[in-house]
Amino acid sequence: MITPEKTLLAPVTSGTSYRWFIVVLLFTATTINYLDRQIIGLLKPILEVEFSWTETDFARIVIAFTAAYAVGLLAFGWFIDKVGTKIGYAVTIVWWSVAGMLHALARSAFGFGVARVGLGLGEAGNYPAAVKTVAEWFPQRERALATGLFNAGTSVGVVVALIIVPQILSRYGWQEVFWITGALGFVWLLFWLIFYEVPARQKRLSAREYDYIMSGQEAGSTDKQPINWFKLFTLPQTWALITGKGLIDPIYWFFLFWLPSYFSSTFELDLKKPSPELMLIYGATTVGSIGGGYLSSWLIRRGWPTLKARKTVLLVFAGLELSIIMAQFATDVWVAVGLISLAVAVHQAWATNVFTLASDLFPKQAVSSAAGIAGMAGATGGIFFPMLVGSLLDSYKAAGNLAGGYNVLFTICGCTYLVAWLIIHMLTRNPKLVSIEQLR
Repeated sequence: MITPEKTLLAPVTSGTSYRWFIVVLLFTATTINYLDRQIIGLLKPILEVEFSWTETDFARIVIAFTAAYAVGLLAFGWFIDKVGTKIGYAVTIVWWSVAGMLHALARSAFGFGVARVGLGLGEAGNYPAAVKTVAEWFPQRERALATGLFNAGTSVGVVVALIIVPQILSRYGWQEVFWITGALGFVWLLFWLIFYEVPARQKRLSAREYDYIMSGQEAGSTDKQPINWFKLFTLPQTWALITGKGLIDPIYWFFLFWLPSYFSSTFELDLKKPSPELMLIYGATTVGSIGGGYLSSWLIRRGWPTLKARKTVLLVFAGLELSIIMAQFATDVWVAVGLISLAVAVHQAWATNVFTLASDLFPKQAVSSAAGIAGMAGATGGIFFPMLVGSLLDSYKAAGNLAGGYNVLFTICGCTYLVAWLIIHMLTRNPKLVSIEQLR
């Protein structure tokens, strides 16, 4: 336990680095989270043959996941703010791990849809819990970098899936893929329960590092009074987060769930073997996630106002994302890999800074709820976008031009980021932190 006497005597320097070990835990949980959700995309070519799925059937399975994810984000955002990060994170990972394993019992598109509902509800708790944990453990000037580091787990999880799913398939079957990967969450749970506590109760944390963390917290962050959750919807800052996630998250989900199928149909990629092309693409998101967090943190350390730094890098990333439009002209697989790698890396850089906005704009008592609402908006967009994707691809496939459908989708993806940035900019012209009094 950190006592007031110990903190008064300690200089405000970083001291030890237990907070970065906490990031390792968050990174690992996020890796498992994305490993579990990506499996359905990698198994799609196998499952659509075994169960006679159409593109629309697969879109409906994706929609079932995203709809549940939207509900789960609202529920877990509130729940984690209520019970705290330690219990909240434990509940969410148990939930999604069990749901992931139950996919092995599905025998129809409907059965997979039901399993995806359970997975979506549970996986929704990861980001609200992780963002709140970063707000508790890091001063404001380090939060984007910490967020970028744990957010890199999204790409590492996909790469790990690309490596281990073919290995499991070659030895067993698709059912064992779900059983084995679903069990990984319980291994992580042991480490979380043993090594995690909030800073004020963490006995492994030095007084120097505790002081350093607290020196960068927003005023009033120790206030324990509850917030009025519904008042979040009356604030422009909340709607800025809703925009940043609602318009952009569906694009990454398209990349996540349809890219394996795109490369399989366009460049005849064999998904029963490890795919260096897909590994490179999803690996690039790690660079974007960490680099995007580092860039805005670097600007803040150089004296830039926090919100100005975040919005500046978001504008840069929105401009870079236009490059994905050029993918429709790629006839060589490695040119397509290069363009899509840049696009997904830029997306993760964008996502890192949008998530960090939650802790920039809201007090800690509301961070998980705000992140949950924003994530819910992203998942809601993810419900409607797969409808467009499935319908569009089925239409172009019937006309014998499946690649044309992907070209239309790449154009939509490239233009959306600039639209989202403009709305965020208009909603955050007042850079003040939301006060706890505004939420009472």
